Amino acid sequence: MFEKLKLSELVEQIQETIIDRFEGEEYWVSAQITNVKKYESNRRCYLTLEDYENREKTAEMRAVFWSNSYGEIEKFENTTKQIFKNGIEIICKVKIRFHKVYGFNLDVLQIDIAHTIGSLELLRQQTIERLLKENPKTIQLYDGVFKTFNNRLPLPLLIKSIALITAPNSDGQRDFLQETLKNKYGYSFEVKEFLTTIQGDNAHKLILEQLKLIEMSKIQFDVIAIVRGGGSQTDFKPFDDYDLCQYVANFPIPIFTGIGHDRNQSIVDLMAREQKTPTKVASLFVECNFEFENKLIELKTNFFDAIAQQIQNAKDDLNHAKRIVKLASPDAILNRGFAIITINNKIVTNPNDIKENTEIQTILRNETIFSTVTKKTKNEERTEL
Repeated sequence: MFEKLKLSELVEQIQETIIDRFEGEEYWVSAQITNVKKYESNRRCYLTLEDYENREKTAEMRAVFWSNSYGEIEKFENTTKQIFKNGIEIICKVKIRFHKVYGFNLDVLQIDIAHTIGSLELLRQQTIERLLKENPKTIQLYDGVFKTFNNRLPLPLLIKSIALITAPNSDGQRDFLQETLKNKYGYSFEVKEFLTTIQGDNAHKLILEQLKLIEMSKIQFDVIAIVRGGGSQTDFKPFDDYDLCQYVANFPIPIFTGIGHDRNQSIVDLMAREQKTPTKVASLFVECNFEFENKLIELKTNFFDAIAQQIQNAKDDLNHAKRIVKLASPDAILNRGFAIITINNKIVTNPNDIKENTEIQTILRNETIFSTVTKKTKNEERTEL
């Protein structure tokens, strides 16, 4: 007769064995996370840790962040700027827990954030290097500054038509429209919205689709704004996607980004023209038009000043001519002591017209002398009076 055990007795033996072997032990393990379920209200997170080799799952265990370690998730998101979600590979410190009813699971105590940051930065650098290598004519790096076909496009003097890529009913959408459509100068903008998801695993594909729609549109947009706001401050991974970054770098209309992070730059920011927030992008467009208006006012002022100066110069020339004419008038000549000779009331300018025995009139300032010419002689050369 074989000895039988109750299930609970067997489980107790297993529990005792596990306690004897693993009590007080902590381990650093690397794994991919999945089935992530976060409960912020009671600060718990349930998930599954998985391991793969050649794309084949080789291990799987349930894991839990309890309230005393839930802060590790918040620290992870704030530091790495990405959401703690399915598909991420992490290194974490765990201890083994066995419950007689719920079985095995791992208590997660700590996350090695430095490892995740290193992995993200490595992926980012690989994307940047690929962009530079595969697009040498349109993406270059000079003294730490990225020069792309897009961010070197000249801006229009006046910005009128704007294509806006943003999430519907988001803070970014509201802030951008508030700043442009209700600006303090009263400028008018035509804003065409291309609404889509800005965050999440497929956001880069959806943003790319909107850019393609803009490119196929018959509307001649002056600029494009890609803005986000009001959502997670950690999920910027879509803006480091190679395909999206390449498309932005080569796009034929100037693109401005305002995706709401102060410390870090996404690769899309580097490929386009970056402003930190949606409001700052909109303010830049408004100020661009303000500068254009000031230039017009300056040109108008300079134009009328130049016309006024030309009129004044013409007046001065006319007055000068009047003075010269006045100095050459008969009265002015007589006042200077000269005389005018006339024959039959016609002024004589050629001495050959005066013959001997001709009656002439010599007009002086106050008197006219009537005389008859009796003799003419040539004057010797002499110094001018």
